[in-house]
Amino acid sequence: MKRILVTGGAGFIGSHLCERLLNEGNDVICVDNFFTGAKENIIHLMGNPYFDPVRHDVVTPFFAEVDEIYNLACPASPVHYQHNGIKTIKTSVMGAINMLGLAKRTQAKILQASTSEVYGDPHIHPQPESYWGHVNPTGIRSCYDEGKRCAESLFMNYHLQNGVCIKIIRIFNTYGPKMHPNDGRVVSNFIMQALQNRDITIYGDGTQTRSFQYVDDLVEGMIRMMATDDNFAGPVNIGNPGEFTIKQLAEIIIRLTGSKSKLVYLSLPQDDPMQRKPDITLAKEKLGWQPLVPLEEGLQKTIAYFKTKIQQS
Repeated sequence: MKRILVTGGAGFIGSHLCERLLNEGNDVICVDNFFTGAKENIIHLMGNPYFDPVRHDVVTPFFAEVDEIYNLACPASPVHYQHNGIKTIKTSVMGAINMLGLAKRTQAKILQASTSEVYGDPHIHPQPESYWGHVNPTGIRSCYDEGKRCAESLFMNYHLQNGVCIKIIRIFNTYGPKMHPNDGRVVSNFIMQALQNRDITIYGDGTQTRSFQYVDDLVEGMIRMMATDDNFAGPVNIGNPGEFTIKQLAEIIIRLTGSKSKLVYLSLPQDDPMQRKPDITLAKEKLGWQPLVPLEEGLQKTIAYFKTKIQQS
């Protein structure tokens, strides 16, 4: 039995990861300040004697004896990370420093949940890990983009300078049950609007593309990355290379929900990337990983979750 710390463990992705780690027989410490995380995401785990939820902000140091650390703590949707940009940067940077310090002291493996946002509005398509990105360092998204880029640098320097065993993954658009209904992400926005027969709001002309990964595929990729040889640090893209326009996504969701919603078009936010698609060659080679859940199958599960949320509200 390994003792595993998951920061951001009550969030959308973190709660799925905690559940998977517990099911595999581990002792899990879930740390979350509940800014975007929610107790309802983990309440079904509370009866497990090997699950320890802790209200804590990673901006301040945390002490525990652990074997592995998954560092997921950070708001990940534009609505939430732009709400308090300074706090977002502090969470990414100081959170990384505090967790790396803990990993150094306990000699634990540590995985950084980085993001495809480090590529910015990319000039290379699809995006391989070797691409350094095209990021506006003073734009409204920079608190998240640059915070995560700095965190990757911190991880690499702790590895090179102090011998900390690090793993870096870059997560592409992920969706699934336990997403926050009002997080402003495109999948949750469209599903909530479609289920309530409201207008579906598309920013820009809808021709910009994204790749959508179901949460179970991501969790599998994270666990496989943590299990790689200690000498392999990454970064590794974890995402689904299926590429869809935003308009296509809206049309699929309308069809799956049987909605009467109409499409309306609004102006595109600053620095919104036009294309986003992972090159997962390295993940296939190093992790033996590729996504298994097709978009429509994952969307059906996510729609069922949001239907329940609406009924409960």
